[in-house]
Amino acid sequence: MKALEMKNVSVVRNGGRILDSVDLSIGENESIAVIGKNGSGKTTLIKLLKGEIRPYFDEDCPPNMKIFGEENWNIFDIRSKMGIISIDLQNQFKPDTFVNEVIASGFFGSLDIFRNMKITDEMVSKVRSSAVMMGVDDLLDRTIDGLSAGEMRRTLIARSLINDPRTLVMDEPMTGLDITMISKFRTMFDILMKAGVSIIIVTHDLSDIPKGIGRVVMMKDGKIFADGPKEELLTSDKMSDLYDEPIKVECSDGSYHMHL
Repeated sequence: MKALEMKNVSVVRNGGRILDSVDLSIGENESIAVIGKNGSGKTTLIKLLKGEIRPYFDEDCPPNMKIFGEENWNIFDIRSKMGIISIDLQNQFKPDTFVNEVIASGFFGSLDIFRNMKITDEMVSKVRSSAVMMGVDDLLDRTIDGLSAGEMRRTLIARSLINDPRTLVMDEPMTGLDITMISKFRTMFDILMKAGVSIIIVTHDLSDIPKGIGRVVMMKDGKIFADGPKEELLTSDKMSDLYDEPIKVECSDGSYHMHL
């Protein structure tokens, strides 16, 4: 089974195609990096996965999109298979929400814990084990308004892991983190992949890509620009073509970096 299958998928807004006839297939146990500059279509791809938008229907060539084999998926139904972490999600929580509530809300796909939601002892145990895995167990009784960017990001990952998903989709997960924290996050993602969690990381910065990811999908102007092994695509020439700028790519100990 494929984690994601897209065939001839387009998204139209205000008469223009944000995504244009995209074909993309990701294996259930496969980890990839989706890269491209702002406006390339990466955020639209995330919105499709979250169910916020649907593909454009062209009668001559209808789109086909499946998540874990389901054509008519509901994000609440697939959260046990796919967890999605994005910056806009963290901004939706109220500042006085406790870390343990943020993590526990993953059971319900909500932004808080409400009175009609029953938290079992098993759930409490799962919240703690997920927090321990992400190194935020000492923050459970704190409100999120005092968290650093890295602590909040780890809290959201713990929230997604609460349902034991097969795949984590992360939209620009390193935004706002310093260089030391970015290195720690890359290592953490490699550990998750070794533990059997597939990762789809969406980013514009090569330094975000964990060492364990071997496949890169490049997006440009709403289309798939290139798709293949990172060793073949993460080159100065290819990145310069992708960004329409002279880009220099360097690789050190499996980590990639780029600069003008």
